[in-house]
Amino acid sequence: MLKISDLAFSYSGNGCKVFNDFSLSFEKGAVYGLLGLNGTGKSTLLYLLTGLLRPQQGSVLYKGEDVQKRLPSTLSDMFIVPEEFELPKMSIKRYAALHAGFYPRFSYEQLQKNLAMFGLDDSVVFNNLSMGQQKKAFMCYALATNTSLLVMDEPTNGLDIPSKSEFRRLIASNMTDDKTIIISTHQVRDIDSLLDHIVIIDGSQVLLNASSDEICRRLLFTEQPISEPTDGALFVQPSVAGNSVILPNEFDEESRLNLELLFNGVLAERDKFAVLFNV
Repeated sequence: MLKISDLAFSYSGNGCKVFNDFSLSFEKGAVYGLLGLNGTGKSTLLYLLTGLLRPQQGSVLYKGEDVQKRLPSTLSDMFIVPEEFELPKMSIKRYAALHAGFYPRFSYEQLQKNLAMFGLDDSVVFNNLSMGQQKKAFMCYALATNTSLLVMDEPTNGLDIPSKSEFRRLIASNMTDDKTIIISTHQVRDIDSLLDHIVIIDGSQVLLNASSDEICRRLLFTEQPISEPTDGALFVQPSVAGNSVILPNEFDEESRLNLELLFNGVLAERDKFAVLFNV
């Protein structure tokens, strides 16, 4: 559905390449977590794959078309929610009336349902909302466009704990088999239960690219008392109970993904995880 090939990009005047010979693909019917530390290229990648930035080399193909052509058929089938944005002084209803026509599958009914999850309605004026509420309202609108590709950059920033739970419900209730949702974040605790596929990057280097199911088949996430040996562990992190541990799942035990532990482990023990997942 979305294919990035041999990408190279640097900001003018900087000289330092953000990406060099970078390749990655995304398939439909999945919620992807694009993870990485701040400053490792996540936001830049989102702008490249939606055609908002132009690479110096390589290509980004969406359904076989180069996103740099900015064809109406391409642009009307993708939507990006940036980390920071400014909304006009108008009601959500008026905003939808002005812009929804660009998106062939836009649903007013879906917009109303989405807003109701956050206790909002379409009569509210954006400027009368807090920044957190504006973000909620804009995400509700984004999901109502029903584009095949939805990209969200740090969507849980500025949301309180109850709102983060509502955000997860919102994404789950709007997901269908013909959509791809890419969520870029460094706040991994907020989205662990949502993700079908996890990509961890550090600039041009893809440190992990695997489905949640594959990760749990290969890895065992467990808590151990401090007195228990951790021989053979891929990664060990101190916890309140003793140690949080990632082990090879040699006996096909049931394993529940601990995304924060995985993220820290992959960053700390890159070579070990690269061998295990053939990165």
